[in-house]
Amino acid sequence: MNQFQGRYLSWSLAEGVIEMALHRDPCNEIGLLAVEELETFAGALDGLVRDAHALIVHSTLKAGFCAGADLRELYFRSKEMEKARAVEGVRDFLERIHKVLNAIDAAPLTTIAAVHGVTFGGGFELALVCDLIIADKMARFCFPELRLGLIPGFGGIPRLKRDLGNGVVRDLLLTGRSFNVTKAQAVGLVSQVVAEGEALRAAQATAAQLGKFDRRTAIAAKKFIKPIPYDELKQEIDLFCHLFAEPAVERGLQKFVESTDAQPYLP
Repeated sequence: MNQFQGRYLSWSLAEGVIEMALHRDPCNEIGLLAVEELETFAGALDGLVRDAHALIVHSTLKAGFCAGADLRELYFRSKEMEKARAVEGVRDFLERIHKVLNAIDAAPLTTIAAVHGVTFGGGFELALVCDLIIADKMARFCFPELRLGLIPGFGGIPRLKRDLGNGVVRDLLLTGRSFNVTKAQAVGLVSQVVAEGEALRAAQATAAQLGKFDRRTAIAAKKFIKPIPYDELKQEIDLFCHLFAEPAVERGLQKFVESTDAQPYLP
């Protein structure tokens, strides 16, 4: 399947580059629909990589790349069932999203996140799966989960620990502060900063350059420098589910859902 058009995302393959576009209002929140369509992509990936050397993930929405997990969906689903069943449902959801993101992380091609605007929570974690992050100057990165009584649940902390120093991880996780692109590039999170609205074009230029290299060498290099922390990823799921059962989480989610702010996920 060289192309797909869904309600959350679409992708197409041309000239050795897969472009995946996120296009679900208001800001590409990741819920059940997103996971289902990401699973469709993961299922097609083995066929796609035969003819591709690069993958670009980007958003078509003005608001940003992705605001993270669909907290409203999470809240209302959890309210409909008793706590033990809600936690079981959350674990199933996390295991599904981890499987998809691990598949992208390990894919034998070079992956590029072209980000702008809001890149928070699960959206930040989706970007971290990619080998390179190219950001326009308006991009902001944040893990706001702590204010809900949670930790990032889509693999963000193990991948940040893999890619960056613990000081950066602790700052993002424990303070909930956002990073602008200047700070993100300074700490090594972002490989390239471009003008507003230019992230996709820069990613396309990078992907074209990658096509000049021997694929077997690129695959071997990626595998060598980017191990996947499977054990820590599993521990993250366990900790997230443990925290999700706490009363503070229900209060935090309720406050978020009842907020009248246009973008309640912003700091």
